[in-house]
Amino acid sequence: MTMAPERLARLERLADRQDVVDCLTRFSRGMDRLDRDIFLSAFHPDAIIAAGPFVGSPPDCFDWAAPMHEAGQVATHHNLLNITCEIEGDTAHSETYYLFVGRNRDDSNWIAGGRYIDRLERRDGEWRIAFRTNAIEWSGIVPTMALPFADVPDIHGNGAPARSKDDPSYRRPLVNLRDLVTPG
Repeated sequence: MTMAPERLARLERLADRQDVVDCLTRFSRGMDRLDRDIFLSAFHPDAIIAAGPFVGSPPDCFDWAAPMHEAGQVATHHNLLNITCEIEGDTAHSETYYLFVGRNRDDSNWIAGGRYIDRLERRDGEWRIAFRTNAIEWSGIVPTMALPFADVPDIHGNGAPARSKDDPSYRRPLVNLRDLVTPG
C-alpha cells in the first residue's frame, strides 16, 4: 500500500512536532528532577538561554538554576500548556505557555506563568533548543494546605517523590508495591 504524498508529508510534520514537544518536555523533567543530563539533552551544546537575570549556556543555566530551586523549594513543577510550533525545514519556532509551581521550604507555594519562546534546530536528525527566551507574565504566592492523603500509612509505598533518580518515575519496571485496598 502506498501513501499519498500529502499524507506522508503530514505524518512527517506531526513526527517533527512530536519530537519538538518531547524536547520541551525533557527540559521540564530535567529541571524538576534536578537531572542535569536530561535538562542538557533538551539543548544544543552551543545554545543560549535567557531566563530572568541569566543569559548563557545550558550547562551554566542548570548550574545557576538547580541550586536556586533546591535551596528555595522542596518540589517544583514546570507545567507545559499550549504549544504552537512552526516548522520550516530544520528550524522550528515554538511558543509554550507554562505554569510554574514551587513548594517553598517555608511551606508557602510560589506560582508563576509565562511563555517559553524557542528556536529549535534539527541537527543530525535530532531536535533541540538553539535559543530560548522566557517571558514571565505573572507571579504570586498561594496559601498552603495540607497535602492530600498524607495520613495514609503506605502512601509512598510505590516510591516517594524525589528531586533525583530516586523518584519513582525512574524505576524500571514500574510495578505496584502497595497492598490492594478499596476505601469504603
